[in-house]
Amino acid sequence: MVDFEIFRPVLDAALARSDRSRGGRPPYDAVLMFRILVLQALHSLSDEQAEFQLRDRLSFMRFAGLALHQAVPDAKTIWLYREQLKQAGAIEGLFRRFD
Repeated sequence: MVDFEIFRPVLDAALARSDRSRGGRPPYDAVLMFRILVLQALHSLSDEQAEFQLRDRLSFMRFAGLALHQAVPDAKTIWLYREQLKQAGAIEGLFRRFD
């Protein structure tokens, strides 16, 4: 069993969060999004396939930490999250630590 909370400090440091005072939808949890990237890597899924499988499979939802009533991140959100981690130079280190 992996304690994904150990990745939170690195994820929070790598992700630029916008000022929430202007409103808008709150961002998805960083650890939840990292779990989705892990699922993608383990199952060789595209962003669109990851979105579909998260909506379709209870096992994927459970692994990601999503409840049935929660919204699933769309493919564009998954792509943007990965790109932010790449630009921050954090994604390789995160997956090395996961391995």
